[in-house]
Amino acid sequence: MIKARDIVFAYKDNVILNNINISVKRGEVVSLVGPNGAGKTTLLKCIATIKRPKKGLISIDGKNPFLLSRKELARYISYLPQTPVFKFPVAVFDTLLSGRRPYFSWIPSEDDIKKVEEVLNLMELSHIAYKNMDELSGGQRQKVLFARTLVQQTPYLVLDEPNTGLDLRHQLEILEYVVMLARQKKKGILMAIHDLNLAARFSDKIIMMHKGKIIAEGTPTHVLTEERIRSVYKVQAEIIRRNGYLNINILKTIHTNPKRASQPMDL
Repeated sequence: MIKARDIVFAYKDNVILNNINISVKRGEVVSLVGPNGAGKTTLLKCIATIKRPKKGLISIDGKNPFLLSRKELARYISYLPQTPVFKFPVAVFDTLLSGRRPYFSWIPSEDDIKKVEEVLNLMELSHIAYKNMDELSGGQRQKVLFARTLVQQTPYLVLDEPNTGLDLRHQLEILEYVVMLARQKKKGILMAIHDLNLAARFSDKIIMMHKGKIIAEGTPTHVLTEERIRSVYKVQAEIIRRNGYLNINILKTIHTNPKRASQPMDL
């Protein structure tokens, strides 16, 4: 289990996370939702040890991740960043193979190569296996990086907006893989996601964040209410429950300045 207890993170006097408590079990999908600036990405980076909290404790299966070597940590947790940077040309195959680095020192084994080929086939990426990452579209790169988390074969995945840059079909495809990993492989998934409808459909538990705090936590039905969406996102929403799913329709924005809403725009 991933546990984060009383997590505080700040840049000098600017508090980004304020006493955050979360847990992620193997076999469940937990989604972080909330507007920009809520602290979702910072929380994921703290759990992935990219940032160190000012206060609080993080444990992964009872171990302090900050005391593990990079290689040891990479056997527990796979991290998919929101905006990866590629500083030099690297092939898709080699990108996936880098996900096997926790398991070999210098030369990959036949088993490492086989796992990369299996994931390339699973994710329908074989046709671009020897293209460089900087030749791909943003959506293709995102799909390749998600595939690398599969190759890494860790019990926990930490995903920062895994469907960024993908068209509708591939967004659903990625999230279906996420659920499959939780259900069939018993992996614990923690992901940040913007689309509330997708969060509602593909999450076991939702954590709503706002201004560095947790506003609500629980099932999608419990967390995603019209009142809470209005308060946190400043939009009016209509929620319809149909065939076991929540369908969230955003109707309009809510202006905190009443005069602004009534003033005509001079364009």
